[in-house]
Amino acid sequence: MEASAAAAAARTLRWAGRAGHLGGFPRAVVFAAVGAFAKAYASLLNTTTVHNADALLRLVSARPPGTPLLTVSNHMSTVDDPLMWGFKGFPTSDAKLGRWVLTAEDICFRNVVMSYVFRLGKCVPITRGGGIYQEHMNEALDVLVNGGWLHSFPEGKIAQDDQPIRRLKWGTASLIVRAPITPIVLPIVHSGFEKVMPENLFFGRRPPVPLCGKKIDIIVGEPIEFDMASLKQEAAMVPHDPSSVRKGWPTITPDGLDEAVQRWLYQKMSDKIQSVMERLRKKLLNLKQH
Repeated sequence: MEASAAAAAARTLRWAGRAGHLGGFPRAVVFAAVGAFAKAYASLLNTTTVHNADALLRLVSARPPGTPLLTVSNHMSTVDDPLMWGFKGFPTSDAKLGRWVLTAEDICFRNVVMSYVFRLGKCVPITRGGGIYQEHMNEALDVLVNGGWLHSFPEGKIAQDDQPIRRLKWGTASLIVRAPITPIVLPIVHSGFEKVMPENLFFGRRPPVPLCGKKIDIIVGEPIEFDMASLKQEAAMVPHDPSSVRKGWPTITPDGLDEAVQRWLYQKMSDKIQSVMERLRKKLLNLKQH
């Protein structure tokens, strides 16, 4: 097991994601290239409409110092990120302002070369089935602790059918609870990327490059408020089933939140985020019809 862990650590190359790696030059190059790619596909080769973009722009570039930002969105394709940041007026190529994003380790970190490039692109690998307390989630937490911007796809996987927002994984809620300063949680919903990169175009495969001539719609919501002190107090008073299966989660300090309390919090908060995202999805559908 130690050998496999060492191999995984070597493959995911955390050191390459540090801002000071080679003076920041490789990261700047990757952001410039990926930013140009995103701008080309979102602003030139496809038609993108963004509603309430100012809310995102303001929080990315001018939120209070030390305040973390956590954006959450639905997941329609493998190119949602970076293309969703390629709309006109967004600083897509700015490596300093750019988001960190949770990415599937089995897709983006399959070998050393891919790991190096995605690390430079501020991607945090997440191991499917690894749980919310896997080591990589601690990396994501570090982004919030340092007042950075983290993007998450809390549904956990791609869904290209036009259906309601699915039940969210608890990882996003766990990061909010564990962050020493509660992040600003900003919901985003989009549609159209499933046409830019369909999962089953050629014999059940994705196209080799994103498609052109499609319409992309993005709506940015307003920050979701979480009164963590009240939520923790309420969670501590809720009766818990002693027979429920435990996973051995660590107690969160300094509040002393045991696993039962955490489960209640994560479910409650995930339900709220899901509800807000679903209302946003319906609003976007209504805007597209007018």
